[in-house]
Order: sequence, then C-alpha cells, then structure tokens
Amino acid sequence: MCGIIGAVGSSRVSEIIVSGLKKLEYRGYDSAGIAFYEDKKFSIIKEEGKIIRLENALKKRKINSNTGIGHTRWATHGIPSRENAHPHASSQVCVVHNGIIENYQELKNKLSKFGSKFISQTDTEVLPHLIEYYYAQENDIIRSLIKASAEIHGTFGIAVMFKNHEEVIAVAKKGSPIVIGLGEHENYVASDFYGLADFTNQIIFLDDDEFGLIYKNRIEIYDKNGNEVKKIPKILESQKNQVTKNGFEHFMLKEIYEQPRVLEETLQSYVDLAQNKIHLPNFSFDLGGVKKITIVACGTSYYAGMVAKYLFEQIANIEVEVDIASEFRYRKKPFSEGNLMIFVSQSGETADTLASLKHAKQHHQKILSIVNVPHSTMAQLSDSVIRTLAGPEIGVASTKAYTAQVAVLAILAIYLGKINNNISEQNQAQYLQELAKSANKMSQIFEDESIRNIKKIASKLTNSEQILYIGRSISSITAFESALKFRELTYINAQAIQAGELKHGTIAVIDKKMPVVVIAVRNKENEIFEKTLSNAQEVNARGGKILFVSDKKGIEFFAKMARNHIEIPEIDGIIQEAITPIIPLQLLAYYVALFKGHDVDQPRNLAKSVTVE
Repeated sequence: MCGIIGAVGSSRVSEIIVSGLKKLEYRGYDSAGIAFYEDKKFSIIKEEGKIIRLENALKKRKINSNTGIGHTRWATHGIPSRENAHPHASSQVCVVHNGIIENYQELKNKLSKFGSKFISQTDTEVLPHLIEYYYAQENDIIRSLIKASAEIHGTFGIAVMFKNHEEVIAVAKKGSPIVIGLGEHENYVASDFYGLADFTNQIIFLDDDEFGLIYKNRIEIYDKNGNEVKKIPKILESQKNQVTKNGFEHFMLKEIYEQPRVLEETLQSYVDLAQNKIHLPNFSFDLGGVKKITIVACGTSYYAGMVAKYLFEQIANIEVEVDIASEFRYRKKPFSEGNLMIFVSQSGETADTLASLKHAKQHHQKILSIVNVPHSTMAQLSDSVIRTLAGPEIGVASTKAYTAQVAVLAILAIYLGKINNNISEQNQAQYLQELAKSANKMSQIFEDESIRNIKKIASKLTNSEQILYIGRSISSITAFESALKFRELTYINAQAIQAGELKHGTIAVIDKKMPVVVIAVRNKENEIFEKTLSNAQEVNARGGKILFVSDKKGIEFFAKMARNHIEIPEIDGIIQEAITPIIPLQLLAYYVALFKGHDVDQPRNLAKSVTVE
C-alpha cells in the first residue's frame, strides 16, 4: 500500500499524477514513483522519501506522454528504497499495487522457471510478470487480468499499463479500493477519491472481482467471468476546500480545532434539540430486538468503541463486547440472535475491520457500520450505515474522527435507551443537552492561557523516555487513546493503564524520571474521583512526576502533589467525560512532537488507511 493515481488522455499527465500523489500524502508513505508510456516503452522514475524528490526528478525530464500511473508506497515487503518503490514492470506490463500478495513467493518461484527476473524484495513485483505470462497466452487485457487474479491469494487494487496499448490503463480490485474518475476527454484512476478532488467529482467505484479499462473517452467494466458491467457514476460532494490547512501550521492542528464544529454538525444532522427527537438513518433491521452489541474496530476507532461500551451499558442497558478487529475472526466467537454487530472505521477501508465484517455477514449477523467515508467498502457491505460527519481527516493521527465517532455512538446509545424504555423523555433530553454543551466546553480549551500552559508542559516532556497515562471509568479509555496519540506523534514509549490496576504490577516502573498523566474527572460519581486521587497518591509516594488533568476544583484537591496540571471545564456527566478531556491531551501530544521536530501530519512508519492485514 498506500496511494495510487493514474491518468489517460491528458498532455498534463505528470502534473495530474504529482498533484494527486500530494493529495494522497496523508495516507503515509516512504517512497514514490511514476511510470509513463513514451517512445513505445515504459519510462519509470522512482525516489525514496518525500514526493518533492520525485517532483524534482521529473523537472529534469521532458514528459511526452498522455498515459501514466503513480504510487506512494508504505513498506510491507522489503525495506523503503528506490528499488522497492512502485511502479514495477516486466518487459510488457507495468503495475502499481495496494494490498498484499500472500503467495508471492510461490508465484515468484513459478514465474522464475519461465524466465522472469526479479530485482526487488516486494510481493508486488510478481504481478507484472504474472499478468504478462497470461497476456502472452490470451492476447487480451481483461482475460489476462482475470486469470492472473485467480492465482493471487491476498488483496489488491492495481492500475496496469501494457506496452502495446499506450492509451489505456487497466484496473482490478479485490479487497483494496479502486475508484475511476471521469473527466473531459481524459479519465483517471485512484485508490482514494481525495486524490482526484481537483480534477473531477464524477466517480465510479470498482467492486471486488471487477476489472476495468480506462480510455480517455470511455470506461469499460467487466466481472470475473468477463461479462461487461454497466455502472452509473456517482456525483460526489467536492472536497477541494476541505483538504487545505486554512492557515494552520499542520492539518492535525486544524483538525483538533475543528472538533467543536464537528460535534455541532453531528447534532444538527441527527438531533432536533427543540423537539427532543433523534433522526438516525433508516435501519434495515429492528433495533428494538437488540439484546447484545458487539463492536469491532482497530486503533483509535477501537477506543471509540470502548467508550461506547460504557455509554450503551449505562444509558441503554445493553450488554456490549468490544473486539480488536485483527483478533476477532480468530477467536471462534459464537454468534447469537439478537446480536447487533457495529463496525467502526474512519476510512471504511481498514483491512482487518473489513475482513471481520465479512466474517460476521457469513454468520448472518445484523451489520451496522460507523464510517466517515460514505461510499467506502464497509458502507457498501453493511446492512445499515451511520456516517460520521468529520469531513476529510488528513493528519495520520486521528483526532476529529474520534470525536465524531464518540458523538454518533452516544446518540445511538441514547436512541436505544429510549426505544428500550430504559430512559424517559426527560432523561433523553438531559443526555442530548449534555452532548450539545460539550462543543462549548471543548472550545474553552482553545483559550490563549490554556494553550500557553499546554505548550509549557509539552516543552518539559520532550526529553522523556517514557510516560504513563492513568484514569478510571471512561477516563481510562481517554488515557489509552491519549497514550496512543503520544506514541504515534512523539515516538516516546507512552502506555496507559486503568488507575485501579496500577498497584497490580505497573507501579514497579514508577520512578523520579517517570511522567504520569492522571486524568481525574469530577462528576456526580465523586467516588471514582476520590479513588483516582488515591492512585495518584501512590504515584506521588514513588516520586513520579504527575501531570494532573481535571477541572478547577479537582486541581485544588491536588495542588500539593502536582506541579503541572491541565485544567478542563467542569464535566456534567458521562458523555462530556467521554469527549472533553481528550482535546488538551491531543494538543499535548501535538506540541511535544512539534518541539521535537517531528513530521506531525505524517509520523514515521504510519499509514492513514491501513488497507492490509
């Protein structure tokens, strides 16, 4: 993986591809490359590192071609290097690929016997040789792609150029997204609509086991049996103005500041506060019959699911299980009637989550997806979908998507609580008002004095070797998500643990050099606040450097122990506890990374959309 772009029919093909690759930078990558068809041969330019290096290399060349494909690579097989970067080519076929070829060594051994020579460490390099092998037999692009794909174990989204077909790009999809864009006397291909946002909003989404031929004036789509398929283009909302920094230094900082607006837009779309009504999309199944919920997700989305567990169980009185997607399929889980499966993903293309969704469908489960990209594969495969309204999230470290996911799941919990008669009309109104007030409470954290304090604390943490986050109840999930953000951005070993578990082993690592972030939210359940204070006393007794996160009165309780604190507004209830404290901790991770000189929007080794298992 990570990003594919291609164009047919335009004299500015190199400009289109470079521009598209820049739009896809947010997905994360370690190298980039472009291939053109000119002078009856493939011209391939590849560079390790940032796209600017590829762009500079292109400036030294005069490109005379109307057809090209490009790729940004995030290494899975083989180190980041020019040799391992895409495109990869045989004598007749040139390929860019997202996905993983699981049986690549077997295919490589087979093709070597027929004279194929391989120069990279990648799994992708077998593809051009395999496709060429079948093209030599079939003399037909689509049939050669169909036969080659039948031999591949794994996932792929590919764009392919053939040496003797200079005005066509072939595409194929199985488990990794491919979108086709329609233009005026030029057409495009990409792995992500954002890559085409500057050129078109007319999009065809390829389904699994579909193959396509992209010419400058027409598109042909075929199924795995070679039958032509007619697909109607979708007109998508323009993303041009949303994929900009709007004056912020980084996309991530902009996205942190957008969270109050994201929450307000979520409420406007799904809630009528004046009428105390919730308006969710129509469901293809009866939510009233739900007896249990299983939430499946990865990374930050998993922590949103963990927050939802607290909300569903307290507000709707429904038992909830939360699973890491990469583990879900392998535990031989028994399925039962009355179980609702909720799959959460920002991109809707997360490979492990998608595989788990397909596994659940095979067992005839009710499938609800929470996704930010409405035309994603997860959305298409689900029985019902609730869209998060975060807008494009470009920073690799997720921020506003998390808040949007928690907000949508909170609304769903309130909705289920009401239809199950677990809460009254008055309770529903109270919960919805609490959610609505969260936007204002988040905005207070962006006041100048608060930001100065967070920056001051961040400057003290830049040389830390490790850091620990603790909390109780929903704040323990905030601790886990905050530690993940800190690890992603700062490359410092940040861990989290439920505060009550501290004395069961983890307290052994506490010493005078260890910063410990104590998230102690005061609400109606002061018993939890007091117990968190006791855990903080345990840290203090071992010399740990405490950073206390609480409201003004909470900080006063702790003044003698904590030299450093981050003040948050007073919390009214469980929903605000789920949303408000995450904001300053996102900012803390951001500023530590900034002060350490890291690439905040594209941290090392990370990809935005993890489309391989």
